[in-house]
Amino acid sequence: MAHITIEELRKRLANIKLLALDIDGVFTDDGIYFGPEGLELKKFHASDGLFVALALNYGLEIAIVSGRHSAATDNRMNDLGVKYILQGKKDKVALIKPTLDELKIGFDDIAFVGNELIDIKLARKAGLSIGVANSCQRLKDEVEFVTETKGGDGAVREILEHYFEAVGVDPLSLVR
Repeated sequence: MAHITIEELRKRLANIKLLALDIDGVFTDDGIYFGPEGLELKKFHASDGLFVALALNYGLEIAIVSGRHSAATDNRMNDLGVKYILQGKKDKVALIKPTLDELKIGFDDIAFVGNELIDIKLARKAGLSIGVANSCQRLKDEVEFVTETKGGDGAVREILEHYFEAVGVDPLSLVR
């Protein structure tokens, strides 16, 4: 698929009603640390979290769509105020469908950000599909836009900066 320009990305982002994001490889560097007794640790990028909180303050709906359940993800997303934390189902289209029904929106109304093969099915259905810079090549070939920034290194912030530019909002005005 041919990739769109930043100008086209911003135009399309201005009309989304939900930003759906994978976790591992998008919010994180794709590393998962396992300790004794099943303790799971992940490193989340703090600026990504800040911009998610700002977007939520602005009123953008955000959903996490992850194929595996993680208490670390629950904790971080709850800390940020994300309402839709969808985990534990490899079929991400089926995983997000009840949320779309609840919000009374369709797949065309969402932007989805992923990084891996498991994300391709939802990327194909989403109104706007985005991959992070370190996505697998097959996903990069499928999506409409690829970030300059790697997952876990500020890619979510990059996308949300484009969103705020698109809607004409200075993120500083949302800091509370």
